Amino acid sequence: MGERVDISGSVERITFYNEENGYTVLRLQPDVRGMLPYAHGKQLVTVVGNLPEVNPGEWLKLTGQWLNHAKHGRQFQVELCEQSVPASVEGIKRYLGSGMVRGVGKVMAERIVNRFGADTLTIIDENPQRLGEVLGIGRKRVDSIIKAWEEQRAIKDVMIFLQGHGISTHLAVKIYKQYGDESLAVVQTTPYRLVQDIHGIGFKTADKIAQALGLAADDPARIEAGIHYTLSKMADDGHVYAPQDELEPEAAGILQVPAEKVTAVLESLENSDLVRRETITYRTTDDRRQTTAGEQANGEATAVREERAVYLPALYFSETGLTRQVQRLIEHPTSRLSDLRGGVQMATSIGRGVNGPSFTTLTAQQGQAVNAALTHKLTILTGGPGTGKTTTLRTLLDILDATGHSYALASPTGRAAKRLTEATGREAKTIHRLLEFKPGEGFGRNENNPIDADLIVIDETSMLDLVLAYNLLRAIGSDSHLLLVGDIDQLPSVGAGDVLRDLIASDVAAVVRLETIFRQAAGSLIIRNAHRINQGHMPETRPDAEDFFLFIKEDPGETAELLVDIVAKRIPHKFGLDPIDDVQVLAPMYNGLAGVTRLNGLLQEALNPPAPRKMERRIGGRVFRVGDKVMQTVNNYDKSVYNGDIGRVTAMDAIEQTLTVAIDGAPVVYGFLEVDELIHAFAVSVHKSQGSEYPCVVIPVVVQHYMMLQRNLLYTAVTRARRLAILVGTRRALQIAVRTNPTAQRHTALDWRLKN
Repeated sequence: MGERVDISGSVERITFYNEENGYTVLRLQPDVRGMLPYAHGKQLVTVVGNLPEVNPGEWLKLTGQWLNHAKHGRQFQVELCEQSVPASVEGIKRYLGSGMVRGVGKVMAERIVNRFGADTLTIIDENPQRLGEVLGIGRKRVDSIIKAWEEQRAIKDVMIFLQGHGISTHLAVKIYKQYGDESLAVVQTTPYRLVQDIHGIGFKTADKIAQALGLAADDPARIEAGIHYTLSKMADDGHVYAPQDELEPEAAGILQVPAEKVTAVLESLENSDLVRRETITYRTTDDRRQTTAGEQANGEATAVREERAVYLPALYFSETGLTRQVQRLIEHPTSRLSDLRGGVQMATSIGRGVNGPSFTTLTAQQGQAVNAALTHKLTILTGGPGTGKTTTLRTLLDILDATGHSYALASPTGRAAKRLTEATGREAKTIHRLLEFKPGEGFGRNENNPIDADLIVIDETSMLDLVLAYNLLRAIGSDSHLLLVGDIDQLPSVGAGDVLRDLIASDVAAVVRLETIFRQAAGSLIIRNAHRINQGHMPETRPDAEDFFLFIKEDPGETAELLVDIVAKRIPHKFGLDPIDDVQVLAPMYNGLAGVTRLNGLLQEALNPPAPRKMERRIGGRVFRVGDKVMQTVNNYDKSVYNGDIGRVTAMDAIEQTLTVAIDGAPVVYGFLEVDELIHAFAVSVHKSQGSEYPCVVIPVVVQHYMMLQRNLLYTAVTRARRLAILVGTRRALQIAVRTNPTAQRHTALDWRLKN
């Protein structure tokens, strides 16, 4: 073992950073005065070890030892790291100009240090108004620097405490931004608050702090937080509630406490704001829950099973509220379309000048769908690609136009709304815009201010989660009609719930499923293969194919390399498509050699490599670069951007610490602290692609992803392609996906409630 020594210096660049454990390899510009005889001149030093997240330009004081690595040579192995301030004039320049202090760039840092020399940091600390003596710094800039410096100083206290518990600098800054001067008090007294209040801090991080502060493993406050975390985790997987007999062992395993401890705390929470519980009754012979009254009516003697359901309050109130709203709508006796109760033929006789496709051009199923929408308060229209959902909808809207009736069109996402506008020739909005959502105020449309339309049409309703569905139904007037259009065979919503399937299973809506594939659509191999996959058959591949291709590679690593070559070179060359804007890689999983995370790294390197004049910044362990394709991962109502929105990074300001993303042509500005809402989107998960269509999709299909290889996932991925679908991988993996038709359902009780 070598001798322990201290070194100081500024971070030149980050070579490697692992977000999971903080393991870092960086190059340090040393302060040579404290390093002799280990370094000479301006030679950079390689530093390795578990470090808090650091950025180029930051000043570090490190304790550790020198080691000789067989391959990489002399390295400094870190044992202790302190983010400190430099002592030398040159170090102060680099420190101030690193982007650590908002409002100060390299040029301004040089001017400040040239004026005040080695006393610069003391002056900023003790007499910051003197910054006004520097050429080019006005009153406004001085105030901005003073504020940023005070924040840095306050954040440092929080950082020192949190770094002792393995929390990154980035999260320390977010904690300070949330709680200000109360930060240390909150972290030390109620660490589990961080999970609810701060995006990016999960239960495990908060629990690590709490246990380091001496909180007992079986403390009721810790078990409460563990129950809430387990319910939230299940909600992230789409479940509306957790069966108590699943929740208790799951939470006990996470908390590493006996299950009876969880049971005891859960019983004590019966009437709290943390959980809601209810007993749900369903038949053991059927996956879909049914009322005992229904069973008796059918003369069945099926065994009835009771399940104790545990809900997060928001999901409980959304499910019970949605049930009430659906019942209100379908039971209300009056209708704004009562003059069209005779169906399509009545409508066409009233509006003799109906434009577009006439009733006679529709199939019997399509005519049935139009009739249902005109005569039932709640209608569901479902069917796969090429079955005529859009034609049916256009005919319905033509009839409403001709008869003087009003309507509103909406979809869950901006991209889906844009597609609906293009398909119908009428304006469509996102559901949030339709409901006039305002940050801090909520939805402007509700029971007291319903949407003023005779018919409300919602497209892509397989994406509709429980909470949004509840807020939508609240805003539907009792005498309006609601038409839900979607493909029931696609993946369910990303958010909790299975609204479309539950509504169909409840038998409260008029449901029409279109099944005939139209001749012009049947010419598309994409559409034909989508239906083959949905029916459990392998997709066709033909030598003369023009829109559907399969490239075979057995090794996942080689699959990834071939995929990158196809995206970056072959598709642009053969089809003239832009590899970033027109091509979307959709992967079943994040991990693995052909997973989303690795593919994003490879595709970023191939499609948007670093360049001398191209701005980039390492944030949260990832390098963001001007030109990168990125996706928003959470709803941010303040910025009017939503989970699944895709854009391109157009600008970066290291001085103001902002990154600008163009989303649907509009610039959206993120502070560096908000960038954890973004992920790279050269490759995205299939789940994240719902509601979108792309000119070309490329899908890795490897056995490594067997856990996620399912029929509805592959079907959803293929149906995202408008012009070209390319699969890369193995036939065996493809067979697994086609044959695996999951029967596991989300824990929801909407259909049970509606039947009751």
